[in-house]
Amino acid sequence: MNNSMEEQDKIVVGLDIGTTKVCAIVASIDDQDHINILGVGRAPSDGLNRGVVVNIDKTVNAIQTAIEQAQLASGIEVRSVNVGIAGDHIRSMRSKGVITINNRDNEITMQDVERLLEDCQRIMLPTDQQIIHVIPQEFVVDGQDGISDPVGMSGMRMEAEVHIITGLVSAAKNIYRCVERAGYQVADIILEPLASSYSVLDDEEKEAGVVLVDIGGGTTDVAIFQDNTIRHTAVIAIAGKKVTDDIRVGLSVLDDQAEKLKKEHGESFIDMIEDDNVITVPGIAGRPPKEITKSILAKIIQARMEEILEIVAIEIKRSGYADALSAGVVLTGGGSLLKNVSPLATEVLGMDAKIGKPLGLSGGLTEEVNNPIYATGVGLVMHAMKAGNSMGDKPMIPATSKGTSVESLMNRIAERMKSWFKEL
Repeated sequence: MNNSMEEQDKIVVGLDIGTTKVCAIVASIDDQDHINILGVGRAPSDGLNRGVVVNIDKTVNAIQTAIEQAQLASGIEVRSVNVGIAGDHIRSMRSKGVITINNRDNEITMQDVERLLEDCQRIMLPTDQQIIHVIPQEFVVDGQDGISDPVGMSGMRMEAEVHIITGLVSAAKNIYRCVERAGYQVADIILEPLASSYSVLDDEEKEAGVVLVDIGGGTTDVAIFQDNTIRHTAVIAIAGKKVTDDIRVGLSVLDDQAEKLKKEHGESFIDMIEDDNVITVPGIAGRPPKEITKSILAKIIQARMEEILEIVAIEIKRSGYADALSAGVVLTGGGSLLKNVSPLATEVLGMDAKIGKPLGLSGGLTEEVNNPIYATGVGLVMHAMKAGNSMGDKPMIPATSKGTSVESLMNRIAERMKSWFKEL
């Protein structure tokens, strides 16, 4: 493998471990922060259920296959990866903290900010939950609110409100274990909807207020942004795999046939079907083929997609930002490829909807990743770029064979906060 490129450009690798696929993306970042996609690898995944590892060996094999493909395309030897985490075990909450500034000049320093953010983490968590991200919302200095960067200001008292994202310790451990058993180190672990937001949302949408809905195979991830800050996150345990299951049961076909029907003929909005063609489905075990119409197929698909979008609507209401989302909805992930899903989302959610594809790529295999299914993988690369997690750097989370890398995540919160703080 050729590693000479690392001398000029930093190499980062994003690994999206999904319920239906594992996607690996190798990218280089030059001095001007231009992102070039060097290699893409993709492998079927059946070692996860609703975003959580349920079979270590199958997941390890899928990771190895995807990364080997990306290595072959890029000519770069992969050593460490930035991996995404999702699943319906993900929880989010708000927390507040307060500290006093006790240096001689009462000038707020980065160390004060880190101390404040650590104070915000003093929350009661179940023993099986782990903090994944702590994201500052706003700072208050001596009663003055709306401050995004307090460093350098003078004050006696500083408060902060943060968005804390947690997940199951066992789920995170199993992801680490799979990556390490596949022969790679974990540079960082990132919430998948947060990663997707890096690749498909632009700054104007985040400022105006937008809902990102990433419809994957096992989970639907929701992230709500307003004033350039993430305000609410949720993971819904219903997604594209459920649509396939509904088709399989409703039409009495095999799983592969149901998936093919969904991809080739599936529509998610009956009212927008132009030609109600007849679709012939091969019979099972020598039985005669059966014929169905596109409208029957669409009826099955629409029912499940409406359910997903209605749960998204509940999350939007729960966030408290329902009236502050001027940019509407951005749909991404494999589920967004269903025909007419945008008009359905517009009707169910009552706001404009569009399909989101990876943005901001400078060169390389940009056409190959110009697809919603790569939103998370590309977003992991972009997050790694902002956090400085290239393969030439020491991994933020040391890899071990005993799974202690998950516990060390807490010890690296202060370092990670620096990268978050720079993005405010």
